Amino acid sequence: VQLQASGGGLVQAGGSLRLSCAPSGGNFSSYAMGWFRQAPGKEREFVAAVSGNGGNTYYADSMRGRFTISRDNAKNTVYLQMNSLKPEDTAVYSCAAGLAPYKAYSLYKYWGQGTQVTVSS
Repeated sequence: VQLQASGGGLVQAGGSLRLSCAPSGGNFSSYAMGWFRQAPGKEREFVAAVSGNGGNTYYADSMRGRFTISRDNAKNTVYLQMNSLKPEDTAVYSCAAGLAPYKAYSLYKYWGQGTQVTVSS
């Protein structure tokens, strides 16, 4: 399974972005999907995760209410809608596929290249 995140960019504080991740290969609906981020000089951080059928979603406390994870299994795509962005959301955002919507990145089986999100103040 190969993953590629897209949709990052430069946005002003308070703005929105929608990230996409479209895995190639494998049975997409059989994988839970997670989003993680890593800012310069910081550890990788859990953002959100969704179960294979999209019925269960999980968020980091600091993102809940601002970020929404969703998936379209017909399009083999997982999304991360980010609203009310803050400068501290600046990071490289990556998607991952795993057997369950874990919060620990080490439990995911497949990772893709990330996309840069920069929020200016």
